[in-house]
Amino acid sequence: MITVKIPYVHEDVDRHGNVRIYFWRKGQRKIRIREAPGTEGFEKRYRELLAESEAGKLAPSDSAPGRIAPGTWRWLCVEYFKSSEFKSLDPTTQRPRRGILESTFDEILFPGSDETFASFPLARMTSKSIRVLRDRKRKTPTAANGRVKAINGVFNWALAQDPPLAQTNPARDVPKLATPSGGHHTWTVDEVSQFEEHHPIGTMARLALAIFLFTGIRRSDAVRLGRQHARDGWFKFRQWKNRNRHPVDIEIPILPELEEIIRQSPTGDLTYIVTTYGMPFADAGFGNKFREWCDEAGLPQCSAHGLRKAGATLAAENGATVHQLMSIFGWLTLKEAERYTRAAERKRLAKSGMHLLVRGKE
Repeated sequence: MITVKIPYVHEDVDRHGNVRIYFWRKGQRKIRIREAPGTEGFEKRYRELLAESEAGKLAPSDSAPGRIAPGTWRWLCVEYFKSSEFKSLDPTTQRPRRGILESTFDEILFPGSDETFASFPLARMTSKSIRVLRDRKRKTPTAANGRVKAINGVFNWALAQDPPLAQTNPARDVPKLATPSGGHHTWTVDEVSQFEEHHPIGTMARLALAIFLFTGIRRSDAVRLGRQHARDGWFKFRQWKNRNRHPVDIEIPILPELEEIIRQSPTGDLTYIVTTYGMPFADAGFGNKFREWCDEAGLPQCSAHGLRKAGATLAAENGATVHQLMSIFGWLTLKEAERYTRAAERKRLAKSGMHLLVRGKE
């Protein structure tokens, strides 16, 4: 932790633990000093700002600590955080969404600028501005696209207010960056067998694998699934994801293979999958534990989400329709299901047409 004891120089620590140095006098603009304390560059910049401050050149601004100028980007985000729409999101969604948006506040407008997006007027925000924020994350395309998505959501909310809090949505037409295809690794049959060999029936790891394989549910549902959801040979429950905004009720038959593994496995009272202390897992804790089970089986490339993908791939290749996949996996739109059916159809067409590559074959 850097400790600077110089008049009007303040330290802030961002959410990543990075220390940022600012020059600020009450009633004046808060300006970041990028030069390292103790260097000639820092001394020069400090004296420049001190002289400007004394001369009154640092005009008063509502961006001073504790005050947020209306009509600015930070102001709009703060209003959004107070909205019922944001508060209706699950806490596991609220935290990363807030973090993504707050990370834009200290972004400077351009190299060498003293102005940050926190105090940037909404009237000046254009698609070019959003592309700047996107491209600051270009090295991690998924994070860059997540930033655009979050900003787009804020402006959509703002436009829906009465009266609207913004005039346009500058993020609407900003394209996403290309991301590595495939996402999470999809398990192969051999990898499933390798996991089963290392974790036999009767272990919590094998029970977890079976629940994922034979239900297709997400991690957030797997850690909550219990006997209370089993009725007349079916699992019936409300999907945890989007349960407050777009609830989806899942009804899937309990396959005999899964039923037998549950019968032979130690389980909890309210959830099948429990910790070594007999308590239900938290989402993140279970993710870490499943990661550990995969590593123990020599499968560092595999994950819980990859099992869900494997199930969707297998079902599609076995002829499942788009709507069947949507019912099994709880998807609300055709987009995700069609991705698997298209891939399965390409595989079937390739298999049926490969003989045409051989001369003289029809």
